[in-house]
Amino acid sequence: MNLLRLRIHHLIEHLADEELEVVWDSIYKLHCDFYMLEAIREVKRSQQPWDTLTHEEATQLLIANS
Repeated sequence: MNLLRLRIHHLIEHLADEELEVVWDSIYKLHCDFYMLEAIREVKRSQQPWDTLTHEEATQLLIANS
């Protein structure tokens, strides 16, 4: 892992500021996508078959609780 860290630091040092901004933007988007993917996986693991409603059932539930 230390070798990878050194290589990343070396790469960062050789990037221009504009390139670094583009790379950072891409990495941040990937981080957000990964975070959402993990959240979706967690919901799928904890969701039971009876936890989902059809559109009609959800609408009826919302109207009943209004």
